[in-house]
Amino acid sequence: MDFRIFTEPQQGATYDDLLRVARATQDAGYDAFFRSDHYLAMGAAAGEPGPTDAWVTLAALARETERIRLGTLVTSATFRLPGPLAISVANVDQMSGGRIELGLGAGWFEAEHAAYGIPFPPLQERFDRLEEQLAIITGLWGTLPGDRFSFTGRHYSVTDSPALPKPVQQPRPPVIIGGHGKRRTPRLAARYADEFNVAFVPIDVVAAQFERVEQACKEIGRDPAELVRSVAQVVCVGRDDDEIARRALTLGREVADLRENGLAGTPAEVVDRLGTWRDRTGITRVYLQLLDLGDLDQIELIASEVLPQLP
Repeated sequence: MDFRIFTEPQQGATYDDLLRVARATQDAGYDAFFRSDHYLAMGAAAGEPGPTDAWVTLAALARETERIRLGTLVTSATFRLPGPLAISVANVDQMSGGRIELGLGAGWFEAEHAAYGIPFPPLQERFDRLEEQLAIITGLWGTLPGDRFSFTGRHYSVTDSPALPKPVQQPRPPVIIGGHGKRRTPRLAARYADEFNVAFVPIDVVAAQFERVEQACKEIGRDPAELVRSVAQVVCVGRDDDEIARRALTLGREVADLRENGLAGTPAEVVDRLGTWRDRTGITRVYLQLLDLGDLDQIELIASEVLPQLP
């Protein structure tokens, strides 16, 4: 099982905050540092000093880290056109020496679109656009040197593209798809994804969604074992009850709620919970949602007392 630190900088973070967390993530031995791709704070957070662009941030981190993988969980298909997004991700993959992963989703947070002038189509159209973007991005990356790529869709068309630049990773950077949709989401994952992620829901919901994805793979003749199974959960880990309570207070959450709906408790409790998740769902990867970006001690605590117990 590998572990990734996952951040939500739209809640209020500078690039320097993210750099500190990314370096701490690398130094502590985690597999990757990921960030959300949002432009507006959620809940009661003020979001100051304001949002940072995900791919600008990752480009900088690509030059200031050496080992960890980097990516989005997830970029919204409403934010960018597919051709320029393929170029950006390939550029950052080159800048990182081949450590980039692209999480791509349909988009859901209407308020951030309104706040920054981004069109927000109805749900079906957003999924239509996502499907076309996946086809275009993977098609561009998969085009052989010297060949040309074309695509005609309802929302996007690409004509005689040289399909450049090429990412370092071949055949392409890993593509992550996730979500709770019962029909279309599993089908898109079966066709395009290298990893399927389910975030912030109970174990029974996760297991059922993985079963849908497995069935969708079988329907198109793909081996379901080719897909990495992953989950994302908020973390609140402490050495004792007092430390757990202090961290929960910082997050504005109740300890009981975090224990029920996240990864909260002592290291031993979290190891047991993750062992159950692995046995029930077959996950091999966990994104640890770190909401307090100043809490580098928790990064080190989990790395030293949880990760070694779950090889």
